[in-house]
Amino acid sequence: MRKNILFTIVILAVLSWQCSKTDQPLSLKESIEVNTAKINTAFEKIAGSEGYQMLSITEDGVKSDYIGGFRDSIDLDVVAGIYDFKPGTEKPRNFYFPFRLFKKTGMSEKLIVNLPEKLVFHPKHLHFCDRTDSVLKNNFVISATDYHFYYNWWNNSDYKLVADFTMNSEEIGNLSMFSTWKSGTAGSYSKNFTFPEGYTVIRSGETGDTNKIVFALAKDKDILLQETLMFYGESFKRKEKLYKLSIGNVDIIRGTGIDSIQVYLDGVLQKTAGAKIIDNYQDYNSSICYKRDILLTFDDGTTAKLSELISPAMDTLKSLSKSLEEMYFSMHIVDYIAFSIYYNNH
Repeated sequence: MRKNILFTIVILAVLSWQCSKTDQPLSLKESIEVNTAKINTAFEKIAGSEGYQMLSITEDGVKSDYIGGFRDSIDLDVVAGIYDFKPGTEKPRNFYFPFRLFKKTGMSEKLIVNLPEKLVFHPKHLHFCDRTDSVLKNNFVISATDYHFYYNWWNNSDYKLVADFTMNSEEIGNLSMFSTWKSGTAGSYSKNFTFPEGYTVIRSGETGDTNKIVFALAKDKDILLQETLMFYGESFKRKEKLYKLSIGNVDIIRGTGIDSIQVYLDGVLQKTAGAKIIDNYQDYNSSICYKRDILLTFDDGTTAKLSELISPAMDTLKSLSKSLEEMYFSMHIVDYIAFSIYYNNH
């Protein structure tokens, strides 16, 4: 009996020691390794998704100038309904939309468009419609719950789009974006795309006396990566005011009022660890997505470059940042469809 009691005490002591060891907070080096592994995993999953392919489409030869002549306002209620891709044969008097591309097949408070995936992933087939494509299955669905497009001759604009996308009845993701501009120079924007796995990529910004650009990757409500840049001026005259890079629970900050680059772990300033920002050359687009790297120095004196830690994710990271900046998909797919419906119905 006594032996059993002693054995139990020893086991409990060992378990207690193991739990206390496990509960120890991670060091800066361990945190960086864990956080960059999460980033690499996230972008690996994103890169293999249809949502990533959809966001990444760029194709020469589409009718890129059709928005240039548009000085009107389109609200969701003007184009709401259920539409199927079914090209007509009649020719309305419009240079950019010579044929009706979509037939209204039902009523809805949303804008729901059914079309072949070929027209989405290869936009030239949408912009230069081949009516034989009407035999293809309408297996791609755009379902917009909010849409507004306003633009005038004074370059004032207001834009909003909230939409879900499915292909072959499988969810692809959700897009939420807005932008407002005055005289084409001062304004703000936000572009978010959420993948079915719960990952969200975000790009937002503000322009004016101080400009701000943010790019982020989140999993549900947790920020895995976020880069924030604040600066004065434009183009080559740009002067950096604040740079902040968050890698999970690690923050790297450089500002005009800070003597050196500061590194925080869980909000606590690290005294012996440090970071160095490396720019390939002085460029106003400096970002980890473009010509910027971070050299980290840990408490034990070892170093690591961020570009090497997230090298598996780098191509996808750069591609998504550019895709969200240009948002080719919303302009050349969703807007083109909305304008086509608007011009052929009014």
